[in-house]
Amino acid sequence: MITMENKMLNLSGVPYTKHPAFRRTYKQDQLTLGLFYPIEGYTGEAPTMKDHLKIAKLAEASGFAALWVRDVPLRDPNFGDLGQIYDPWVYLGYLASSTSLIALGTGAIVLPIRHPLHLAKAATSVDQISNGRLLLGIASGDRPVEFPAFGIDILDRGKLFREHFEVFKQVTKTSFKPVQWEGGALSGADMVPKPFTEEIPVFVTGASQQSMEWIAKNAHGWINYPRSPAQQRTIIQHWKTAVAQHSGDVFKPFSQSLYIDLLTDPDAEISPIHLGYRMGRNNLILLLEEYKLIGVNHVMLSLKYSSRPAKEVIEELAEYVVPKFPAVN
Repeated sequence: MITMENKMLNLSGVPYTKHPAFRRTYKQDQLTLGLFYPIEGYTGEAPTMKDHLKIAKLAEASGFAALWVRDVPLRDPNFGDLGQIYDPWVYLGYLASSTSLIALGTGAIVLPIRHPLHLAKAATSVDQISNGRLLLGIASGDRPVEFPAFGIDILDRGKLFREHFEVFKQVTKTSFKPVQWEGGALSGADMVPKPFTEEIPVFVTGASQQSMEWIAKNAHGWINYPRSPAQQRTIIQHWKTAVAQHSGDVFKPFSQSLYIDLLTDPDAEISPIHLGYRMGRNNLILLLEEYKLIGVNHVMLSLKYSSRPAKEVIEELAEYVVPKFPAVN
């Protein structure tokens, strides 16, 4: 009999493709929708973070595939964006305790400034307590003030990204196997718990100082930035070619963020805003259908520039938009 204790300490033989969060969010030739925290419209750097738990429950009930949080450890006035303010692992634990089906993603953990063993402990803990609902987005970081604060040379972030990635992969997939890297060595001890499945699905965000070939070979998927369908089509074509060359006949999904200001007029025309578009729901549906056609598998919607209350927008999305792009299971 497999007890909870054994489940947490032992390695699973179940592939990541059967991971509940991966299965809910990704299927070849399909597109699903997620929400990016903080799920509210606001100006300046700080959101209110009010009623976000209610919004999480509403998103789950509405058929959204995933909720995504960010890793912003320090307040940088020059950057002007605090994300969801709270530590991502603490906040994911909070969300995990109050939801049961929706995937919980990071978009993205800054890998070079995170100790790989602490990262592994936090990620596998969230993955286990949520019953396999973590999607781990990782990045090399883009806020220069963070690196000296954590004792890291910003010029080393690409190398550290690869090194920490390899340590993370080894300690989560093996048990009591010695591992040594520039920042430490593990021998005679083991990192627990292990992931819910054989691996936590890991997604590289942007280039993260790596080549597309490295990402296609090592990641389970790719998260990229919002672009027009015409621009994104070319990038996805290159991505699929790289995956075929370096991983074979394996489905490695493509995700992107998208900032929206959903207007009350359902037929309102599209106009550009920072990192996205202002429009009515009918043109949003057409845009998402175009993204699906070119190979986007998941779109993370951000309401930062929304002119309407988040609950009102999500209710409209739930009624008219999400049913056309529902969670996979």
